[in-house]
Amino acid sequence: MRRDNSNPQPSGLLRTVGMGADSRDVQTDGWVVWGSIFLVFLLSLLPWRLSPWAPDLMILVLAFWVVHEGGRVGLVTGFLLGLFIDIHDAGPLGQHALTYVLICYGAVVLRRRMLRFNLWRQALHMLPVFLLARTVTLLLTAALMGVWPGWSWMVGVALTGVLWVPVGWILLLPGNRLAAMNSQTD
Repeated sequence: MRRDNSNPQPSGLLRTVGMGADSRDVQTDGWVVWGSIFLVFLLSLLPWRLSPWAPDLMILVLAFWVVHEGGRVGLVTGFLLGLFIDIHDAGPLGQHALTYVLICYGAVVLRRRMLRFNLWRQALHMLPVFLLARTVTLLLTAALMGVWPGWSWMVGVALTGVLWVPVGWILLLPGNRLAAMNSQTD
C-alpha cells in the first residue's frame, strides 16, 4: 500500500507545527514580568497568606514566569524571593527559599514541554510540582521543629494549581500572548 502524502502536516502525536513551539519566540515586556512579581510579593506580605488553605500566589507567578520567560526569571530569583519571605515571616530561614527553588527547578525541567500546551494542561503539569515541593519543605520543617502542620496545606496547593489558568490568562494579556498561544495549541 502506498501512503498518500498530500497532507503535509502529520496528525496526532507526530504533529509539531501549531502546538505552541513558536511561543518561545514571543517575549513579554520586562515591566510586566517584574511588575507582576513585585505586586505579588507585596500581596504575599499580607497576613492572609499565612493561612494553610490560602494559595501561594508568589509560587504561582514565579513558576509561571519561569515557564514563559525562562531567560529572565529563574532559580536565583526564586531563592531571593524565598529568602525575603522567610525574613518577613521570621520563621526558619530557607523554608520558603527551598520551596521556591524546587518549584523553579520543576518549572525549568518542564518548560519546553509546557509551552506546547494550553493553560489547563500546564496547570495539570504544575500541580504535582507544587505538591512535591511543598511536601519536601513541610517534611523537612516538621523534622526540624517537631510539629506536623496537618493536611490542610493540601487545599492551598490544590488552589494554587487551579489558579494557574486565571492567573496565567491575566499575565498573558498585556503582551497579547494569549491569542498567539491559543492559536498554536490544541
